Amino acid sequence: MHIRNLNCLIHKPSIKYFCRSFSLWSMKKDPDLESALSRNRRWIVNNQIKNIVLRYPNQILPLRFLQKKFKTLDLQGSAMNWVKKYPCCFEVFLQHDEYYCRLTKRMMALVEEEETVKDMQEQVLVQRLAKLLMMSANHRLNVVKLNELKRNFGFSDDYLIRIVPKYSDLFRIVNYGGRRSSMDIELVSWNSDLAVSAIETSAQEQGVEPCFSCSLPSTWVKSWERFHEFNSTPYVSPYLDPGQLVEGTKEMEKRTVGLVHELLSLTLWKKVSILKLGHFKREFRLPDKLNVLLLKHLGIFYVSNKYQLYTVLLREGYKGSELIDKDPLVVVKEKFGELMQEGLHEYNRRHCSQNLEKKRKAGMVLSRLHEIEDKNSDVSDSEDQVQGDKLGGLFDPEERKRFYKVLFDDDAPG
Repeated sequence: MHIRNLNCLIHKPSIKYFCRSFSLWSMKKDPDLESALSRNRRWIVNNQIKNIVLRYPNQILPLRFLQKKFKTLDLQGSAMNWVKKYPCCFEVFLQHDEYYCRLTKRMMALVEEEETVKDMQEQVLVQRLAKLLMMSANHRLNVVKLNELKRNFGFSDDYLIRIVPKYSDLFRIVNYGGRRSSMDIELVSWNSDLAVSAIETSAQEQGVEPCFSCSLPSTWVKSWERFHEFNSTPYVSPYLDPGQLVEGTKEMEKRTVGLVHELLSLTLWKKVSILKLGHFKREFRLPDKLNVLLLKHLGIFYVSNKYQLYTVLLREGYKGSELIDKDPLVVVKEKFGELMQEGLHEYNRRHCSQNLEKKRKAGMVLSRLHEIEDKNSDVSDSEDQVQGDKLGGLFDPEERKRFYKVLFDDDAPG
């Protein structure tokens, strides 16, 4: 053990668990999957900004308000500089000595398209919510916790009033604790047709027994051996009541791995924050050391610490860095990403042109300076004597004004 880690354990017992458990987070990096996470990062931030703008009165947001939100968005620097990088998405304007931000017409068109897709996907979202409740203990999920993952599953901000009351034969809102934070969504009726996992559906289509697939290089011999050993036992559906299983058995592990697999299958991008998933330990009967379970099954799951946020991805959901099956909502959101990227390229080109122009002007100033120096060097001794105490070149006040005008005045003629 390193001396630094030893000191951590001796002098700071309160973070002993952190130091010991941190070593558990080790998985060989997959460049393609890391790239997929990188590509989503800016989109996630700008999508959050988009939602902030849409919720603000008249959908016109003061930049000073957005600046206050930067910490919650895990951003630093100027809000003005950030939104200006995406001119195809956000429009910045000055009014009454204050800067504001609103969505561009092209961006608003995508917002409308997304709403249309949500309406068309309503039945899919209803089934997705029902499946989540069917896998949970007591068939209930806390609203506050579910809100943390609602965008992962494609639920809109108003899903509680948009979906739940409309399908009262499936869902209802209950509050057995009496507190606002204890409000739950509860399943009203069980639907056997929905109690079929993605793995079981795929097996039925292929006419084989349900089993997991492994997405690892063939050279990872030991990992493949462990996977085959795990896969050799019968598949246990995540919709099976876990009360029938014994903790610590292979059957319980099989059910838990299947449950995480099914949860990831229901998400839009086949990925989820491990921290947020851990909030549902009681509801989904997940193990205390969820990280250990995920790392143990590295042929099925990929764990990343990109941006210091632990995320688990479903390996089979990706081919290289591309998502294989794209939900219609993902297709719309990718259009947003393309629009964002287009604006970023436009900003970079403009910024590059401005820098080149500055360098060009700086080069002309240096050239002018050399001309002045050459001219001053040609002044004869007799001229110096005639001038007496008058100093020429850059020491001359008028010449100095002309020089600094060229150096600092962007509008000065080249």
